[in-house]
Amino acid sequence: VQLVESGGGLVQAGGSLRLSCVDSRSGIFSISAMGWYRQAPGKERELVAEISSTSHTPTYAASARGRFTISRDNAKNTVYLEMNSLKPEDTAMYYCASYCAGSVCSDRPQKWGQGTQVTVSS
Repeated sequence: VQLVESGGGLVQAGGSLRLSCVDSRSGIFSISAMGWYRQAPGKERELVAEISSTSHTPTYAASARGRFTISRDNAKNTVYLEMNSLKPEDTAMYYCASYCAGSVCSDRPQKWGQGTQVTVSS
């Protein structure tokens, strides 16, 4: 397993969680844009936020803007998703994604983690 997420759990509405994703691949993380996606039961996987490799420029889905913050630490090969003011509709499996695999980098995810479950109770 090369992308490992952690930090999910059960939280009440209005609460916060911080997700982490560690990339164990050598020499790829720092050149790869990274993203957080989520998939709720019966729904398609959707982008939550992504961050570029060098300038660390973030992009957010409308549902995440103002509540979630994506960041990365290239020295630790780790990307984070700070989630505040959580809502029941944020309940989903959250996946970390790398936009590079091997020698290929793309504007679409190339490698996925196994996911971490976030459940927000009302």
